Amino acid sequence: MIDPVHRDSNATQFTALDVRADGADGLPRGGAAPAAGRISADGLAALYAYPETTGPWLRMNFITSVDGAVAVDGRSGRLGGPGDRRVFGLLRSLADVIVVGAGTVRTENYGGARIPAAIRRQRAAAGRPETPRIAVVSASARIDAGHRVFHDTAVPPLVLVSASADPARVRALSGAGAEVVVLPERPGSSGMAGGASSAAPRPDVARIAPLLAGRGLPRVLCEGGPNLAGQLLAAGAVDELCLTLAPMLVGGNAPRMAVGPAATPASLSRRHLLADDDGALFTRWTVARDRGER
Repeated sequence: MIDPVHRDSNATQFTALDVRADGADGLPRGGAAPAAGRISADGLAALYAYPETTGPWLRMNFITSVDGAVAVDGRSGRLGGPGDRRVFGLLRSLADVIVVGAGTVRTENYGGARIPAAIRRQRAAAGRPETPRIAVVSASARIDAGHRVFHDTAVPPLVLVSASADPARVRALSGAGAEVVVLPERPGSSGMAGGASSAAPRPDVARIAPLLAGRGLPRVLCEGGPNLAGQLLAAGAVDELCLTLAPMLVGGNAPRMAVGPAATPASLSRRHLLADDDGALFTRWTVARDRGER
């Protein structure tokens, strides 16, 4: 028997357990919801397609164990099987830009996105960049300019920093090929991905998606980590959550997918529930709020 962790993700079969019909609230459209049953590759891509909106759309993607852990021994990789790897790759192929906190870049040893040649051709034919960019969120610009994310990549990454970031670090990142972008500041906010809390002005994370959309990158995929996810949630900046539930218990003191100094409840509407042959569940949720507020 093949270990599911090492099985080819393209051989994974998905089954639709529940798919909601499109509504009149700006959510994904495309006809009637498919019936429950096996899903083709095209059907899977359709289920995860970005909605047709006039503004940016920020999607978060996480995997957790059944007891809510986002990592095993500090890394998320041990939670994922072939089904999650396939959805992970699909979500990247649909995005214009992949936003990730500097701490997660270091922990997971991020490089640039790797998109199959056939998908790159499809993106180019649609007038989109062949490969989504990585956008590293680091308020203080405290990320090593020699890190793999700046050198093992097909396209230069963005680094989103605060106006108070050390100019020497900013110059080093620019010298490594990164495009450094200063986020607007929000007085009295409480720090940013991996940064310490402070009463000083901090970057306004709610501006990340609009800023990226202004650069022609409206389809935003956030891959964490928990601190950045918590800040985006608190700012009301999250439109959608794609959550894989791994058939595993972890225990211990592993973090949840979104953390912060205060609770920030947000109601969700489930768009679909899928399963793979290894017992993982794949959910897609949209944040229930007035779509005209951004």
